[in-house]
Amino acid sequence: MGYMGAKSDVPGARRAVRPSHALLVIPLGLIILIMIADVFTGRSSQLGPLLIVAPAVTASFAGPRLTGLMGALAVAGQVLSAIAEGSGLTAGLEIQVIGLAVVSGFLVALRAVRDLRERQLAHTRSIAAAAQEVLIRPLPRRAGPLRIATDYIAAELDARVGGDLFAAVRADRVTRVIIGDVRGKGLPVIKDTSLLLGAFHGSAYRNLSLPHMAIHLGNAMYWNWANAAADDPEADESFVTVLLLDFPDNVGRVETISCGHPPPLLLHEGKISALDARSPGLPLGITVPTVDQYVVDTFSFVAGDVLLLYTDGVIETASPNGTFYPLSKRMAAWDGTGGPERLVRHVHEDLLSHARGPLGDDAALIAIQRLADRTE
Repeated sequence: MGYMGAKSDVPGARRAVRPSHALLVIPLGLIILIMIADVFTGRSSQLGPLLIVAPAVTASFAGPRLTGLMGALAVAGQVLSAIAEGSGLTAGLEIQVIGLAVVSGFLVALRAVRDLRERQLAHTRSIAAAAQEVLIRPLPRRAGPLRIATDYIAAELDARVGGDLFAAVRADRVTRVIIGDVRGKGLPVIKDTSLLLGAFHGSAYRNLSLPHMAIHLGNAMYWNWANAAADDPEADESFVTVLLLDFPDNVGRVETISCGHPPPLLLHEGKISALDARSPGLPLGITVPTVDQYVVDTFSFVAGDVLLLYTDGVIETASPNGTFYPLSKRMAAWDGTGGPERLVRHVHEDLLSHARGPLGDDAALIAIQRLADRTE
């Protein structure tokens, strides 16, 4: 979500000064102050070498060109101070000037290397963002009578994808949604996330029932990890919790199958309740799945209701004193305005405030609101 508020440039409008350019007054001021102090103290004290602070300060906020410019000004200031004192270009002054120039050159080189690494990091992040768009496709904001909002917080510092996943497809006036959590976090589980989402999208239009969809996904994950066990000992301990949901367009209900996943929270007429499964199935990938493992639960979901889906990373986020995030209680604090987008943003901001730092696990949120349907 973005915000609009900045006005476009118009002819004759004054452009804002870049922060790095505005900060140049600091090293320039230091050069002037050191030169004045050096002249007034005379030959008894040599303050010229202190001019190196100007390019050093510049390197902290500006690029190599401005750092080099400030280094050149510092060298010039050293020479001018000596001339103003009347000492002339002595051997000692030449050594000081050469030393100042050499250190300034090192600062320029270090700043250039830093800028190169920042560009490489920005490029890597752009690739990660593109990978996320392909792997975890953004859910549609509208799907039949549903209004949908999503949020994803990766635990890996520079990653934008991880072990949490979600997807939605439309077929035969039904919206099918999946949300899941692969064991682990960050980059190592991305291949498992990709496999599960590929299996979900690949079979979404075969009109499989929810139990048969669960079996299909369970087989994909079980045999993938079984074949990988020879090379990866941890594959035997891998699993993924999943919640599958079907939202018919013309009926005010939702059908669910839980494969070891936390129950969604339903907001109905101001009251919040957890849609607990009667008999939750095992997480996918632990055993070869059978049809009797998965039971379909049906719940009322009428116009105006809001359903919040989430992963373990949300409810297992701990505060500095070890208190887990009370999602149901914090959801109740939402004022109900702004639709699912506002709910997701409310939980996101409150979750980060509760953690007071990075999350310990990937976290995903999906808020779904049912709108009035003419056929309902």
